[in-house]
Amino acid sequence: MTSDATATPNTSQHTTSTENAPETAAGSISDGVIAFTFGDPEPIINGLEDILGVYYYDNGQYYTPPISPGGLDKLGRANAHHRRCINFKVQQAAICFKPDASAMKLGEFIKVMRDLETFGYCFAQVVRNRFGQVLALTHLPALNMRRGRNGRFFLLRYDGLDTIEFQPGEVVMALHYDTGQGIYGVPPWIGALHDVFLNSDATLFRRRYYKNGSHMGYILYTNSANMDKDLEEKIKTAVANSKGPGNFRSMYLNIPGGDKEAVKLIPVGDIGQKDDFEKIKNISKQDILIAHGMQPALAGMAPENTGGFGDIDKIQRFYRQNETRAHVQPFQDINDQLGFIAFDFDFNAGVDTTQ
Repeated sequence: MTSDATATPNTSQHTTSTENAPETAAGSISDGVIAFTFGDPEPIINGLEDILGVYYYDNGQYYTPPISPGGLDKLGRANAHHRRCINFKVQQAAICFKPDASAMKLGEFIKVMRDLETFGYCFAQVVRNRFGQVLALTHLPALNMRRGRNGRFFLLRYDGLDTIEFQPGEVVMALHYDTGQGIYGVPPWIGALHDVFLNSDATLFRRRYYKNGSHMGYILYTNSANMDKDLEEKIKTAVANSKGPGNFRSMYLNIPGGDKEAVKLIPVGDIGQKDDFEKIKNISKQDILIAHGMQPALAGMAPENTGGFGDIDKIQRFYRQNETRAHVQPFQDINDQLGFIAFDFDFNAGVDTTQ
């Protein structure tokens, strides 16, 4: 099994070059040299290495998915645009789904559809009567399902003990085909993986920036011989306390006998000029929408011009007849496996077709 994606805290501290210097909570002090930092923002997921597992191999029971299911699950919560696109696709498929003419209830279908769009594959348990006739299909969580050889399927238990193996023919699987391997599917939006990382990391950095205080984009340098240890500690405390709630405060500094070179403010970065969040967010947002096949009007975006996005009804009809049909195609494959229509859809449901 591949491990779930987690953010690993950075516990390293910046110290001066002098060895064995006494450290404080803010940093280190040695021979009158003071240096300290507030640390770095921690991303929700660090990158591809946190979610990419190995491609399929047999560990004795089941194959390992090509991408960590735990990582994909967390990624679905890391970015607003990505989450919105998945939600919209699930909602559109649910509107088209005909539970009265299908073997699955609407609530169960919503679950398998969300699994399909999050992981690229989903599972359903086939409930049969004593004569082998299919009575219903129920959802099985793709996060913990694994595929074995010769049509075998396993459910990983939350307690980490032995897996639960299903009987042959008891589980059906739908997937978005992956050209790299044929055991599991991959989500169609996988090409925008880096954009989801970039967009969520930019948001996290901006949030940490405003939370901690923007005025740490500089180095406060002092070299006055008249500055004693007591004054050094007061300056250090004042700067350290300027982050978080109550920031953007002014600081008064007086060094008796000091000259104009005693204290220097060395800028490091300007959030308004050098770190252009708006461009980062917009570029990555567009890539995410393209990967999901979503029109901005359907993704809840605000138009950037007075003309808007055009005729929303035409956009909706186009999406329903093209994108939604493609999204639910894997369920048509299950129909072929079972030999009857277990999943039925009406792609005109809720859409004005008179225009």
